[in-house]
Amino acid sequence: MKVLVVGDVVGRPGRNTLQVFLEKYKDNYDFIIVNGENSAGGFGITIKIADEFLSWGVDVISGGNHSWDKKEIYEYMDNSDRILRPANYPEGVCGKGYTILEDKKGNKIALISLQGRVFMNAVDCPFRTSKKLIEEISKITKNIIVDFHAEATSEKIALGKYLDGEISLFYGTHTHVQTADERILNNGTGYISDIGMTGSQNGVIGTDAETIINKFLTSLPQKFEVAEGDEHLCGIEVEIDEKTGKCQKIKRINWSENEGFRS
Repeated sequence: MKVLVVGDVVGRPGRNTLQVFLEKYKDNYDFIIVNGENSAGGFGITIKIADEFLSWGVDVISGGNHSWDKKEIYEYMDNSDRILRPANYPEGVCGKGYTILEDKKGNKIALISLQGRVFMNAVDCPFRTSKKLIEEISKITKNIIVDFHAEATSEKIALGKYLDGEISLFYGTHTHVQTADERILNNGTGYISDIGMTGSQNGVIGTDAETIINKFLTSLPQKFEVAEGDEHLCGIEVEIDEKTGKCQKIKRINWSENEGFRS
């Protein structure tokens, strides 16, 4: 199976870029995952945006620490198998931390959403949470993907190696900066520390550059605005052996409507 994973979509510029890309290339993939936790003005996701993503061909929307920024999405997350929030939040939090769906060929594929603990809000252990979920999910399918929304590269590498051989693909989100360390780990798990973001390259990780620079210069609160111009879609495309659940190929994507694919 061929899987597309799209990095954190930031605001309207990111949404527009995603839509154009999917119109051109969605038929090349059996399953499409998009991280949507920054898609509504940079903070959270709305019901309208979630429905748009799904109508464009997205199979499942993963989340992160901004999953709950728009309260209207709470009930939607409870009732849908196609939008996730991190699984390692405390019991009683709305939404689901993993889902099992089918790709275009009818193969079962699971996505687990997790959040890191280094330099982030306190949540349950992603290591123990993931092991528990994988034990349950592996009874149904070997095709298991993990979206790890985390700050620290060390935490991402550690969890990726901890799960090597038990899942098909491990990828990082949250930093909005694509890393160049994509590889297949020793026991067959595809890995990359961060798949990057989808949005404007003119800002600072998707936000208006002047605003962020002023914050660093003054240490005062600023009203964040989504950056515009020079929009890119970043992510990965992955090939998974649906019989074994092993990753066969992983490739970075950095695409813009004007420039096409960067090598």
